[in-house]
Amino acid sequence: MHRAWLVAAVTFVTIIGAAAFRSLPGLLIDPLHQEFGWSRGTISAAVSINLALYGLTAPFAAALMDRFGIRRVVAVALTVIAIGSGLTVWMTAAWQLLLCWGLLVGLGSGSMALAFAATVTNRWFTTRRGLVTGILTAASASGQLIFLPLLSWLVEEHDWRPAAVTVALAALAVVPFVWLLLRDHPADVGQKPYGAEEFVPKPPPVTGAARRTVRVLVSAARTGPFWLLAGTFAICGASTNGLVQTHFVPAAHDHGMPVTAAASLLAVIGVFDVVGTVASGWFTDRFEPRRLLAVYYALRGISLLFLPMLLAPSVRPPMLFFIVFYGLDWVATVPPTVALCREQYGEDSAIVFGWVLASHQVGAALVAFLGGVARDTFGSYDVVWYASGALCAVAALMALVIRRRGASGGGTPGVVGVAGAPRVAGAAG
Repeated sequence: MHRAWLVAAVTFVTIIGAAAFRSLPGLLIDPLHQEFGWSRGTISAAVSINLALYGLTAPFAAALMDRFGIRRVVAVALTVIAIGSGLTVWMTAAWQLLLCWGLLVGLGSGSMALAFAATVTNRWFTTRRGLVTGILTAASASGQLIFLPLLSWLVEEHDWRPAAVTVALAALAVVPFVWLLLRDHPADVGQKPYGAEEFVPKPPPVTGAARRTVRVLVSAARTGPFWLLAGTFAICGASTNGLVQTHFVPAAHDHGMPVTAAASLLAVIGVFDVVGTVASGWFTDRFEPRRLLAVYYALRGISLLFLPMLLAPSVRPPMLFFIVFYGLDWVATVPPTVALCREQYGEDSAIVFGWVLASHQVGAALVAFLGGVARDTFGSYDVVWYASGALCAVAALMALVIRRRGASGGGTPGVVGVAGAPRVAGAAG
């Protein structure tokens, strides 16, 4: 077996560990509201900071991995997650929630975001990239699948603090696997990337990580595809992490559904997310990515429009259908988005995807906060479900506008970015 598959397996387990904390926020909104009297808007603000930093840290983390290596960055990130999660046990004021849950865990999890998966895929694989991207993306859903039922049971039976400690221990448990088994580059073990015909020497460390990250952003921002990809991915984050992952459990609880039942439904979403994301990676290797994105966003928007009618005190067949349908589409958008970044921006694609992921998390952060405010203001989440469904329709149209690199429109390959908008060839390089 090629060493690349072992590295991919360790990356999968690492992302699962990071996903443990991301399973917790939706379960804690009601317990923290009841214990401390904090408004749902205040608690959602901490979730919002976490989600925003998760995205904004990612492009810098990708550059830091080029400078210091994957192992060091990921090991430090896991430790920061454990510290932030563990410190929440002693918090007594809202600003401590913002610091621990928002800042520390946001920075740590952002360093292990999907840009980490993109970096590993780009370095270790030249073939099967779509499939590997789908598998690594599914790791986040697998973490949700593993931890959500356990964490919801802990919150229900033993308060929220044991759940926070469990997350901290899970993050620390992954550190030895990262340090002992993960390698930065195939050349470190004398191998070629999987599928490569020639040996690829390890590039020297890239200094000026922050400057490079900003430079890549400035260069990519001059191109049309970047803004379309960032816009669609912002809507993706708004309709998944920001809305469903954060607010589905309290929304279902508003309709009389037990917390453990609602959390179990989110875990089932995680089951089908694995299937959908791996399948999306397989499709991405065979079909045009932008068309796949349009289909994914359109179907997601339709499903969200029906959700307010399905929430009830008990789990009924229509709700199960929604869970399966939505789960298959949860992050199926990632493999085609990564493929389009790679197609447009080449060697800088991991950092560009980091910035696109930042837009994903900014969208998630905005809706996580607005969802809590909407609940405080209107007494329900209905307006947020409908608005997110409409946004998904917009994202589907935006995906279709993206032109593939080398498409006709100005007559010169590599110059066209968006219909009618010239793209500077090699601008991201």
